[in-house]
This record gives sequence, C-alpha cells and structure tokens, in this order.
Amino acid sequence: MLTGWFLWFILLWVVFLITMLAIGGFFMFRKFLKRLPKEDGKSELDWQEYYIQQTHHLWSDEQKQLLEELVSPVPELFRDVARQKIAGKIGELALKENAAEITQDLVIRGYILATPKRDHKFLIKRLKEKNIDYSQYEALF
Repeated sequence: MLTGWFLWFILLWVVFLITMLAIGGFFMFRKFLKRLPKEDGKSELDWQEYYIQQTHHLWSDEQKQLLEELVSPVPELFRDVARQKIAGKIGELALKENAAEITQDLVIRGYILATPKRDHKFLIKRLKEKNIDYSQYEALF
C-alpha cells in the first residue's frame, strides 16, 4: 500500500500526464482535421499552400513587412502557422479579385477574415499607429 507524500506525488503525476496528453491530442486532432480532404479533394492546408504558391510573385517587400508586423504578437512557436493561414487567405482574395499585386487593402482584409475576433483589437491598434483609416473595414470586424 502506498501512503503519505509518495501517494500524492503519484496521483498528481497521473493527473499531469493525462492533462498533457489531452492537450497534445487536441492540437494533433485539429491538425488532422485540417489535413482531411473536403468535397473538392483538397484539404484546408492544401488550399492554403495553393493560394500562397499562386500569388507568391504578387507580394512586395512593403506588404511582406506589414504581414510580419501583424503576426508579431503571435507567440513564436505558432507564428509560422498564423503567417501561412493569413497569407493563404490574402492569396485567395487576390486570386478571386484578379489582383495585379498584393495591396495594403488585401492584407488588412485577409488578416481580418483569417483571424479570430480577439486578434482584431491588435489590428486596430496597429492601424491607428500607422495612421491608416480602418473605417471601410468596420463591416468585417
């Protein structure tokens, strides 16, 4: 029979391991779902890669820098994933609109559409710092 502090240590260790496995499993399952093909035969991640690849030549250094500034509050561990998701949405918009280049307007709209509402506060703050009028995007917020 286990008694005393060692019993409590083992119980806490078991709870800790189960919690960590559940958190890891949750994120792995989400990634798995994004990799599953949809009705058209491509997954969400396949479409992101396609849009980025098709619009890679449309990006100017200025717009790349703006995208980097917008994803800067994301923790570095997740920043590449966030950047790819946002760039994919921007590329999708550019292809739908037959844009000749990626503009500031496309970057802002793509950021709004690709990110959750809680991230929009940072975007508004950044746009105010850069003296960019964001009133035309109010409907997207």
